[in-house]
Amino acid sequence: MPVTSQLLRRLSCTKVLTSSLLPCQHHQSQLGPITHGSASKRPSHLWQNHSHSRSYQTTSVLRSYILTPPQVNSILKANEYSFKVPEFDGKNVSSVMGFESNQLPANAPIEDRRSAATCLQTRGMLLGVFDGHAGCACAQALSERLFYYIAVSLLPHDTLCELEAAVEAGRALSPILQWHKHPNDYFSREAQTLYFNSLRTYWQELIDLTSLNCIPDTHEALLNAFKRLDSDISLEAQVGDPNAFLHYWVLRVAFSGATACVAHIDGQDLYIANAGDARAVLGVQEEDGSFTAHTLSNDHSAQNDEEMARIRGEHPPSERKTVIRQDRLLGLLMPLRAFGDVKFKWSIELQKRVLESGPDQLHENEHTKFIPPNYHTPPYLTAEPEITYHKLRPQDRFMVIGSDGLWETLHRQEVVRIVGEYLTGMHQRQPLKVGGYRVTLGQMQGLLEERKARVSSAFEDQNSATHLMRHAVGNNEFGTVDHERLSKMLSLPEELARMYRDDITIIISQFNPHVFGAQRQEGQS
Repeated sequence: MPVTSQLLRRLSCTKVLTSSLLPCQHHQSQLGPITHGSASKRPSHLWQNHSHSRSYQTTSVLRSYILTPPQVNSILKANEYSFKVPEFDGKNVSSVMGFESNQLPANAPIEDRRSAATCLQTRGMLLGVFDGHAGCACAQALSERLFYYIAVSLLPHDTLCELEAAVEAGRALSPILQWHKHPNDYFSREAQTLYFNSLRTYWQELIDLTSLNCIPDTHEALLNAFKRLDSDISLEAQVGDPNAFLHYWVLRVAFSGATACVAHIDGQDLYIANAGDARAVLGVQEEDGSFTAHTLSNDHSAQNDEEMARIRGEHPPSERKTVIRQDRLLGLLMPLRAFGDVKFKWSIELQKRVLESGPDQLHENEHTKFIPPNYHTPPYLTAEPEITYHKLRPQDRFMVIGSDGLWETLHRQEVVRIVGEYLTGMHQRQPLKVGGYRVTLGQMQGLLEERKARVSSAFEDQNSATHLMRHAVGNNEFGTVDHERLSKMLSLPEELARMYRDDITIIISQFNPHVFGAQRQEGQS
């Protein structure tokens, strides 16, 4: 769809109010990708007015700047990151060759977060994408905390006891995780003591609940880590903190929200824990060299019939028509599972009590005082993840984890094709396809010239996540990147950008097929 006509469609929706609960929303923003309707999941849309808006003229897009290719590259590559796993990790050859990630903001600032880490006390690698709403606070907390909860949940009983003994004796702790972070990935130093104390309480309880020879189950570890961290986020907000900054911070985390999609990879064992509408997809290489998509997670949205049945089954029949309205939870929230979002979890009495004892900034904020309509039998929302398992095979070449901003712009099969062709260079050999479009000779010549340029542009992007992002934002109807479209999308003014595109976060991990083949042979011998 042309940029101008797409803008007309978006401008039929009214401007939304921005929550002042989260000061991080008022920072300067970079520009980001297209969206197709996910804006409604943001609680800043709680006060949606479905009348038409005349706030902007469509000429705003026509006045957007045409960026030069170096300027486009500078924007696209600003947050890219790559990590290559050493060939030998001290135990065995890793099943993960490495990963590449990137982020492209649309919100001011970006509300998505990403995390990647290697488990040091146990085996495996953790990769995660966190999509925040009503600000970045909850997603930020998840990016710092969730992997620690997972890593602790995976520790055997004796290692947990060693951790506790070290703390009691005042000794330095052995590292649990090796983080792989971009310099822009923020850590909130002020909250580290609070976070550590909550984590320590969790492992103390695990010590009491586990036995000496108990080997943690990965499925249970992921499930317990998600649920416990969401519980701690809620409890910390209820208890508060003597430090005024931390008191305000824990309330910001609890009253904002975030979805999470996390992968744990250990040898052939791939687990996905998902709560919300981020998604993980596997790229499978067929015998003819082409790639097909294998979905590893389910979106928790109104398009998921099982999820709709689950929610309706948890509330009285009298709420059947109100618990999901206009494809949103209570008519407001698009993801049906999320961390934080205590306005959909706490009783009305608890919300009022916490807000009355909270800092003055909360009293001035309409979002925190707003009670969702038809709010009778909370909680309506959960952070309990849906966990899927997949045994990796030699033909499983890579995995893409992305926030919903990616999947709204590209179909999963297109995502896998773009990444697969980038990683193998296959796009240089495939026949040119134009689908059902009728093209002139001039258009065909342009497509052939663009394809020729792509041979060199493959070297332009040294990061597969950046390459995918370029397509997500700049693809035309023929599935090729249109520089003019890409430039316009990246140069939209801040007040227009979020109206029809979302933050995009991508992590692409490459697998080592030789490891799977060797492990399979060992298992058969």
